[in-house]
Amino acid sequence: MTGEHDIAVIGGGLVGAAIAWGLARSGARVAILDEGDIAKRASRGNFALVWVQSKGLGLPEYVGWTIGSSDAWPRLAAELKDETGLDVCFERPGGFALALSDAELAARASTIERIHGQPGVPKFAVEILDRGAVAKMLPRIGPEVVGGSYCALDGHVNALRLFRAFHVALARRGVDYLPSHAVQAIHHEGGTFRIGTRASEVFAGKVVLAAGNANMRLAAMVGLAAPMRDNHRGQILVTQRLPRFLHYPLVTLRQTDEGTVMIGDSYEEASDDRGLTLAISAVEADRARRMFPHLANANVVRTWSCVRVMTQDGFPIYDQSEACAGAFVACCHSGVTLAANHAYQIAPMIARGALDARVAAFSARRFDVQKAA
Repeated sequence: MTGEHDIAVIGGGLVGAAIAWGLARSGARVAILDEGDIAKRASRGNFALVWVQSKGLGLPEYVGWTIGSSDAWPRLAAELKDETGLDVCFERPGGFALALSDAELAARASTIERIHGQPGVPKFAVEILDRGAVAKMLPRIGPEVVGGSYCALDGHVNALRLFRAFHVALARRGVDYLPSHAVQAIHHEGGTFRIGTRASEVFAGKVVLAAGNANMRLAAMVGLAAPMRDNHRGQILVTQRLPRFLHYPLVTLRQTDEGTVMIGDSYEEASDDRGLTLAISAVEADRARRMFPHLANANVVRTWSCVRVMTQDGFPIYDQSEACAGAFVACCHSGVTLAANHAYQIAPMIARGALDARVAAFSARRFDVQKAA
């Protein structure tokens, strides 16, 4: 049996690590229960965007939640660097979504208009630009680019370095990281959680489920629900390092701080991340070439697939249990974008023992309302 902890966080990916770091900042004794490097970790397969412009259609509260995290990201990057010496290479120059036809541009403009037309959405600028305006900021675009959308709140980071920085910071704050502790059972007895893992039992006063798609199984153990989609796969291509040509991230393409170009944003109904669909990779590569023709001569040096952490409607879930007081769940697709909120907003709520009304819209109870409707 391990020593007792104030809070056990199940899941050591970006969501769990950000929450655990925020909890440790409050002075709590925290343990992270994790599968370790055998985990199918979305934190190692993501596109590393801090993205605002296309978020929130269908849940207007998500717009303000995303903007708040984007605004807090400079603070997060600075504090992690101060604690660890690691620069996560956060940049927020603004971001683009490019269109290769008039129909694509019109569809993009319609989506942006619908997002902003929802009641309660805070005002923020997303510009629909013609080809000439885009070319002034992205001079190497190809002749098929007709325009695009631009939002100054968008940015990107080095996601692998972010993952590393969180774990270095957690170790320095005394958080117990317990790999090879895949959770098998959770029992709530006398105000204490007894968590059975493959390695040992862990006892804690509170428990936070931040295990991605595994939350679907774990939530039921503490009287919660986590309706997830575990068959939502994406693929990414990475090119050789190239001289800097792209100073803004795109929703489907970005140049990293190391010079490589990441190409992605595919969607496929599949639950196995060990394979690739070459036809999808070919479409991704072709669209990248059409946006920036000089990429046709770039070598692809890596490619992978990853099953996304995705709730059934795509929006986050934050909940606390009525049946097992002290149990919380956090599910989201945008673990990079929302990292600042998880550290500075969600973690303090959990430390206090209750989620605030400002995240009530993200309760899984919304799915019950949808079914009743």
